[in-house]
Amino acid sequence: MAKDEQEKHEAAESSSATGKMSRKEFEKELANLQVELVRLQTWVQATGARVIVVFEGRDTAGKGGVISRITARTSPRVYRHVALPAPSEREKTQIFIQRYIAHFPAAGEIILFDRSWYNRAGIERVMGFVDDEEAERFLMLTPPVEREVVVNNGIILRKYFLDISQDEQRRRFEARIREPVKHWKLSPMDTESVRRWWDYTAAYQRMIEATHTPEAPWYIVPADDKRRARLNLIRHLLDSIPYKRVHIDLPKIPKAQPRPKGATERLGAGQPIPNHY
Repeated sequence: MAKDEQEKHEAAESSSATGKMSRKEFEKELANLQVELVRLQTWVQATGARVIVVFEGRDTAGKGGVISRITARTSPRVYRHVALPAPSEREKTQIFIQRYIAHFPAAGEIILFDRSWYNRAGIERVMGFVDDEEAERFLMLTPPVEREVVVNNGIILRKYFLDISQDEQRRRFEARIREPVKHWKLSPMDTESVRRWWDYTAAYQRMIEATHTPEAPWYIVPADDKRRARLNLIRHLLDSIPYKRVHIDLPKIPKAQPRPKGATERLGAGQPIPNHY
């Protein structure tokens, strides 16, 4: 057995024995997928394709984590991460989906919605920002809007729902409380999502039931295992889009111009920062 095959076999045995994917195995698989994400990016630019990817899910399910892995090695001019704040007073008077349409892709763009118009069927419904009648009207109108405004307009639409267990959500919420670098992720709404687990469960069940259509299906991502969830979602996204590898004419390193007489590499002006490390 070749050395790389032996290592792969040993990693697989270790993963199955512990039930967890090792960081080394995860990073290796992710690196391969990130190469393909760049190839998808090149194809989108070359063909003028337009792509929308909707990331929904329970709080702490890992939406931001998978988006950060997608954008880590790609161009922010092509893969645009959109995470809208609470609507302004003006936006509250608009048609609900209007402020999201403003971020829809132009040719050669992939828009990653970190939460989306589906806020109306989730947090807004559960927290009472809209009543049941308004939420049901949204659910009735969304499938034809996605069909006519998005899909039939030539935009590739993918909708992912990251789902985790109640115990795992509580564990991750506790981890956010313990870790200072994650305190920015905490909000009163997050606390309510933990407390009102079953209210959110009912809202999400209804949302997916009403808006899972042949033109714009929901793809459910079991996400208790973060590493596998990230890899599986990215792999599915790549497999679901019929992109092709586009040839790139790579440049050669040019010969540097000769150093002018008396020139120095130092910038001269400005103040260097202290060397702490």
